[in-house]
Amino acid sequence: MAIIRKADSADIALLLEGTYPYISGGVSSWVHQMVTAFPEYRYAIVFIGSNPDEYGQPRYQMPDNVVHLETHFLHEKHGESETKPRKGDPQTMQTVRELHDWFRSGSTEGGDAVFKALASMLLDSKDVGEAEFLYAKTSWEYICQQYRERCTDPSFVDYFWTVRSMHEPLWTLARVTQNLIPVRLFHTVSTGYAGYLGALLKNKRLKPLLTSEHGIYTKERKIDLFQSNWVRDNRDAFQKHASELSYFRSLWIRFFQGLGLACYDASDKIVALYENNRLRQVEDGAPAERTLNIPNGIKLTRFAPIRPNRDDSPKSPPILCLLGRVVPIKDIKTFIRGMRTVANELPNAEGWIVGPDNEDPAYAQECRDLVESLGLSNNVKFLGFQKPEDIFPKVKLLILSSISEALPLSLLEGYAAGIPAVTTDVGSCSQLIYGLTDEDKALGPSGEVVPIANPEALGRACLRLLSHFDVWQACQAAAVARVERFYTDDLMFGRYRTLYQELLGETATPDTTDTETVA
Repeated sequence: MAIIRKADSADIALLLEGTYPYISGGVSSWVHQMVTAFPEYRYAIVFIGSNPDEYGQPRYQMPDNVVHLETHFLHEKHGESETKPRKGDPQTMQTVRELHDWFRSGSTEGGDAVFKALASMLLDSKDVGEAEFLYAKTSWEYICQQYRERCTDPSFVDYFWTVRSMHEPLWTLARVTQNLIPVRLFHTVSTGYAGYLGALLKNKRLKPLLTSEHGIYTKERKIDLFQSNWVRDNRDAFQKHASELSYFRSLWIRFFQGLGLACYDASDKIVALYENNRLRQVEDGAPAERTLNIPNGIKLTRFAPIRPNRDDSPKSPPILCLLGRVVPIKDIKTFIRGMRTVANELPNAEGWIVGPDNEDPAYAQECRDLVESLGLSNNVKFLGFQKPEDIFPKVKLLILSSISEALPLSLLEGYAAGIPAVTTDVGSCSQLIYGLTDEDKALGPSGEVVPIANPEALGRACLRLLSHFDVWQACQAAAVARVERFYTDDLMFGRYRTLYQELLGETATPDTTDTETVA
């Protein structure tokens, strides 16, 4: 743990996992928007990361109303291990048994009681629960029993360390709960570890908890787990079926689903960016009556001045830009392969990949190797982190090739700068391209939507817009009109101000927002 800024108290604690202020990107940009927009509130930021060496210096200059910042790393040792022999506490192991039984059931019911019992154990000020689970004889016997009865993977060593690595971070979160400064409201920007921390804090401090999900955390973790190489599957070809999910992947998925349920159960309000995500939250166990939609919004005055300085003539260079981290969930490889289709007909086309590439160095290298193997070294450029204002004046099309998104700020920022988009059919992208309400749809399309992981379709859609100037102009006009009418930061801040005031028990200011556009 490290305290970077120290205060005695704050109004709102933002619980952030792997984002602001150390990682740039859509969620971090949104957090920075929020703390800047509400100078009347004093914010405490609780940053949760994996290992300290994965994060450098803050990527954002934090406003003065961020009065407290503390960092916690889930896989960092917090002191000397308690290694003396312990017989074990029956109540501790009974709680663990009930938790694991519920994990295996796959049910969205009954989790509240299980997690309340777990929270009580975790919040034991003497830290007895951690010592019992990690070092007691009863815990060892339980792990061995579960391995014999449940595990389909032959490696006991991998099973043992998987169980340990799942549970140890929970006690780190419990220590955060014990030591955090007094605040009036907890606001988590995901479920997962940050969301579970919110549930513990709600249980301990009895203050309101607000959850805002940009994407569905459990869905994104499931995608990560399917693609990850660190999750072991030691079965040979005769022990597994090609369609069968590995035991360890299934175990991790159930674990994150459990954390999500605990967060939903503890939350007073649960915000989604758009209706499909709200319905997914309800399907995953969120109480429907506590859910609502608040779309992202962007600051028009930051990007609108770019429009008069653009060269939008038919003869201007065809520059396509993917603005995002170089990680598998953004499916950078599909964009690269799509650029092969574009370059075949427009040899002077350039594909800019703008975003940090240090989060998954192996994947970033694979992307660079793919560029080389496709003969695109003169067409595809890795530009690293850049300010959007510096690159948008030259960009003709914004590209989003992700396999999972929510409501991407990068599209809205591009719209405000006068840039149409081609996206995969993920999250709210169809809504952003074709409109949501009748009034919105009447503006016309602001680009095209293509299937996930289809480079040819992506490339062809780009060519249709780049090769027909009148179509591109119509999409540009729709993009500008859509963001100005439905996705401004003023609309978003107004809705969050109302939520903050309600949860803090303050007198709410009248909200004249047209609620139809929120769905």
